[in-house]
Amino acid sequence: MNKEVIKKTIADFHSSKMPATKPRLLEIPLGTGKIIALTGVRRSGKTYQLYNVLKALFKKQVPAKKLLYFNFEDERIDEQTFILNNLLDAYRELYPDLKLEDCYFLFDEIQNIEGWEKFLRRIYDQVSKNIFITGSNSKLLSKEISTSLRGRSISYEVFPLSFKEYLDFLEVEINLYTSESTARIIKCLEKYLYSGGFPELINMEDQIRNRVLQEYFDVMILRDIIERYDVKQSRILKYFCKRVVGNSAQEFSVNKIFNELKSQGYKISKDTLYEFQSHVESIYLALFLPKHSHSFLKSELAMKKTYCIDTGLASALDFYFSQNNGRLLENLVFLELKKAGKRISYYSNNFECDFVIYEGKSISDAIQVCFDLNSDYSTKAREINGVINTCKTLGLREGKIITISEEEKLSQDNIEISIIPAYKYILSDM
Repeated sequence: MNKEVIKKTIADFHSSKMPATKPRLLEIPLGTGKIIALTGVRRSGKTYQLYNVLKALFKKQVPAKKLLYFNFEDERIDEQTFILNNLLDAYRELYPDLKLEDCYFLFDEIQNIEGWEKFLRRIYDQVSKNIFITGSNSKLLSKEISTSLRGRSISYEVFPLSFKEYLDFLEVEINLYTSESTARIIKCLEKYLYSGGFPELINMEDQIRNRVLQEYFDVMILRDIIERYDVKQSRILKYFCKRVVGNSAQEFSVNKIFNELKSQGYKISKDTLYEFQSHVESIYLALFLPKHSHSFLKSELAMKKTYCIDTGLASALDFYFSQNNGRLLENLVFLELKKAGKRISYYSNNFECDFVIYEGKSISDAIQVCFDLNSDYSTKAREINGVINTCKTLGLREGKIITISEEEKLSQDNIEISIIPAYKYILSDM
């Protein structure tokens, strides 16, 4: 991709009409003097967040030619031979009268190009402080930014749509005081639970959406893991990734998968499987929740629970998971807590509690998730006892149980329990 082609790409962007976008709850600051890094799973909306940044700059009367947007997943780019400095030279030659220190640089998936971190550092130190980048690999970006960019950056995670954003994209009014609005919100939550929040898929038919989600998965495996980390055992990797997704909302054991593969005659080391687990988390296919412990070492060594990055993706990849309403709802609540920026763990010690929430160094809440609390007496007793015992152990006076529709207040053993419908909890300030 020579400089003339780069010039044409830049000029085409400046002459083209901006695509329609919707604002997200995550607002990207403009004038921090830091490199703003947006990370997140593929197709979560990182590019459109950059478009929102561009629109905000247009509102501030920044001329289009002072905005250099470049997508490094352009099909014309050969990642092995692309010279990053050609991009800067082409921009200078295209607009020789510009003061580059006043310009804004927005680079989409720049980590695909070798030497990107040194290139960014040079732009930041010598050219402009106005830099925005995206990447689909948290491990690569966080590691390289923290070491090579040395305090020059601020990172933000971009997730698929939260339920609030999902309602906004569907133009559904959030009004919990009218029966009509509440009924529509509940119907939307039921669909969101199974279809997920990838922005471009919210109006797709189920069959087409599931095929697209499976394509998302295949691209993640190929581009973000196999090619990035030069993985040779691709069949085992794909099996491992599907097992991680299918295990969502449960404790995850590498040792169990190792024994499964061994029994089927596959030869692979546990160390390699632990590397696969790290890759899965780094590309945001799934997130791993630590077990609560006052000892950091014990927390790190204990089994973690796994949650897929999107309930729609998990449903498309694993039929049995798609049929388990309780695990789907727990996965959804986990994602909403993460999107709200909560620091959480799970509790397990003779009894279990799905989520423990931290405020600073203190524990602020204990939350259990149960799709249908009144399905049978033993289920209700188990869930209530899990919350009560966790609250007693951790010194809390109250806890919550999130359900799909039930609402009630209970008091037992001096512990107050709020049973809350998921839509009310999610649409509150949490």
